[in-house]
Amino acid sequence: MLRTPPTLLAASSAALTEVRSAGPLVQCVTNTVTVNFVANTLLAIGASPAMVDVPDEAGPMVRAASAVLINLGTPSAEQRDAMLETAEACAHAGRPWVLDPVAVGGLPVRTALGRQLLELRPTVIRGNASEIRALAGAGTGGRGVDASDGVEEAVDDARALARSTGGVVAASGPVDLVTDGETVIRISNGHPLLTRVTGGGCALGGIVAAFTGCHGETLEAVVAACTAYGIAAEQAAATAGGPGTFAVSLLDALASLTAEHLTESGRIA
Repeated sequence: MLRTPPTLLAASSAALTEVRSAGPLVQCVTNTVTVNFVANTLLAIGASPAMVDVPDEAGPMVRAASAVLINLGTPSAEQRDAMLETAEACAHAGRPWVLDPVAVGGLPVRTALGRQLLELRPTVIRGNASEIRALAGAGTGGRGVDASDGVEEAVDDARALARSTGGVVAASGPVDLVTDGETVIRISNGHPLLTRVTGGGCALGGIVAAFTGCHGETLEAVVAACTAYGIAAEQAAATAGGPGTFAVSLLDALASLTAEHLTESGRIA
């Protein structure tokens, strides 16, 4: 399939329309620090969040979900069990799922867990450049949850990771990079205030799951999610007085985002 910026923008617009029409149920096994923000951004984009992360519930919940987010931000022992149970259920049910490898590489428990989850072949891996490099075995992670590598430094590792899992990898930064192992796409929408709000990356993981659960072509779905989120961030920043008002404005911007906004404002290369 020939993917050019115009065709990707058209696909992104269609994907947003699909999310709004379908209202996908996104199961989240996610960071307890940001769970409220993730749920609210999913609601704002038009999805329905289900924050089910208890063992013996998390696996069965997969059958009802359109897609799943597994985020390693606060991996307690119970949540680690739920993550593995959920990923295995996704494999059995053929359900798309997103792995957000928060701080993998720098901390031992989540690094080992990330490698276990990688063997269950996530549909999408979304993280910062340092997390992507560490998960690919090429780096030692960033500074806590912050990246110490640039996105362009992670291109080869992201491609290798996508090829080894058969999925799509998204490395977030000032310019987001999305690849299926062959095609490499860059999205330059977004705003620095996203890095001043707890949960900016976690929320994107949830939105990627929502788009992946609706749009059948995974690479297009991830590009659409990153573009939509970046445009909403730009719109929110235009009226925000700082990080606090930005977080609230981002919810409003996601809720009012239209397919036309993606077509007119998306910056994809």
